[in-house]
Amino acid sequence: MKYLFRNAMVITMNSEMEILENCDVVVKDDRIVYVGKAKPENAEHSKVIDCTRKLLMPGLINGHTHVPMTLLRNYADDKELQTWLFDYIFPAEEKLEGRDVYYGSLLGIMEMLASGTTCFIDMYFFMDDIAEAVEKSGIRAHLSRGVSTNDRGSDFSDHKGLNESIEFYKKWNGVACGRITGAFGPHAIYTCSPEFLKAVRNAAEKLGAPIHVHLDETRTEHEDSLRNFGKTPAKHLYDLGLFDLKTIAAHCVWVTPDDIALLREKDVTVAHNPGSNLKLASGIAPVPEMIEAGVNVILGTDGASSNNNLNMFEEINLAALIQKGVKLDPLLVNAQEALKMATVNGGKALGRKDLGSIKPGNKADLILLDLDKPHMNPLNKPCSALAYSAQAADVCLTMVDGRILYRDGEFKTIDQEKVYYQIQKICRRILN
Repeated sequence: MKYLFRNAMVITMNSEMEILENCDVVVKDDRIVYVGKAKPENAEHSKVIDCTRKLLMPGLINGHTHVPMTLLRNYADDKELQTWLFDYIFPAEEKLEGRDVYYGSLLGIMEMLASGTTCFIDMYFFMDDIAEAVEKSGIRAHLSRGVSTNDRGSDFSDHKGLNESIEFYKKWNGVACGRITGAFGPHAIYTCSPEFLKAVRNAAEKLGAPIHVHLDETRTEHEDSLRNFGKTPAKHLYDLGLFDLKTIAAHCVWVTPDDIALLREKDVTVAHNPGSNLKLASGIAPVPEMIEAGVNVILGTDGASSNNNLNMFEEINLAALIQKGVKLDPLLVNAQEALKMATVNGGKALGRKDLGSIKPGNKADLILLDLDKPHMNPLNKPCSALAYSAQAADVCLTMVDGRILYRDGEFKTIDQEKVYYQIQKICRRILN
């Protein structure tokens, strides 16, 4: 299929942060093949999409979430993390079955597509069901089977979760025309013994797989690590060799300056989750210090049970605002930096130079926003408008791999009513 986006305002998110007005973009199959103002090349026989009063930009990359947790949205709110997780979330998750996770994933994918997310980075369980939802819907995803145990043995060859991780990676990595990629997901240092973290690391290294882990999310986690291991959580994972593999570390709220230096040394990507961290009162990550040190910072929503949405425009806004307010400095985390966290930095985290920006040769993961809204006028500075004014509902088209998955309120690959019906049945069972 070939598409011509005609007469768009284009936010390229390239290294020059170019903003092109009255621009044409041509997509052929899964790639962008032309960006420019002159007569479009290779545009013959294209399906034309009129972009007058619309803005075209790269799709957003949700850098950390647990997409099936849509099932637990608005279920256990206004609690601190340890109580929320151990007393409410884990017991409810014990009741989940594979088909529950499948429909919960489809619901989350619908929410993401409708709000401009074209790729998400996830850690959960029943991963075959999540991968099936990704494959069916057409979205892009980086998936890891979350694993945990505080057993202190030396042999984890019979560990169910670890074996499922290995099989999942072998089965799904690179599937769906490369839209699905795999990783290993040790949950956190407080749910994984040092010996188990080493076992996960070794299994991932054998397969050449990356790591996705929660790190230093709360003061409790940080202080327990100092007491139990005599070091910070980041130094603990560093010493265990986890960071020798390509790693995405979610949260990093309580990292120290020395920790930040370790993250930079090992090229660890930090997934900043401002909305979830605020709601759970976990704290505010030292993002300006990470950026200054050269750490790659991306944005995530976390799960919809701790946010309670999967709206990346809200995370962009929060990321740009909270540092200014807390540190009394309006120069911290400007609009362009916040947008980079949600686009090109996400591509870098995945080792993908062809994601997160608009240029010929890149993947056609694109979103279109309607500018004909009161809150988007006047459009004096487009990047500022996206960070401070744009709403999720402004998204009117979402394309992944050159395929339109959402347009003007319609999901092209998902039966919306069927998903809603199944979600109601599931929630009546697991929350009663």
